[in-house]
Amino acid sequence: MITFLIRAAIFLVSAFIGLVAADLILPGFSLHWNDWWGILLAVVIFAVLQSILAPWLLRVTRRHAEAFIGGVGLLSTFVALLIAVLIPAAGIGIDGAVAWIVGTLIVWLVTALATWLLPPLFIKKRVSDRRSS
Repeated sequence: MITFLIRAAIFLVSAFIGLVAADLILPGFSLHWNDWWGILLAVVIFAVLQSILAPWLLRVTRRHAEAFIGGVGLLSTFVALLIAVLIPAAGIGIDGAVAWIVGTLIVWLVTALATWLLPPLFIKKRVSDRRSS
């Protein structure tokens, strides 16, 4: 159960970092900072969709179009962003083709890096907590 919670926290934190990075770097990609609940909703929607879409798209791609396996992460990021933007209560907006394309790349890259770099931080903290108790 704790492993599931740690993985969920890592997905949520990496989604937040990826969306904030795109907001800071890219004109046309915006988080609505005056609506914290909307940002939280956008992060949760994006993280949940990404965690569902990526494995599903990988299976479908492996079965039908193996040459496109490398693009699964980008495609699942794009679809998750698209759905998050379409939900009116979510605090995210993307305006223009460049923002969609580059935003997808930024969010994908940053979330991938965060998902790779965050687990050691969580594991160190848990090991340190166990040793001290």
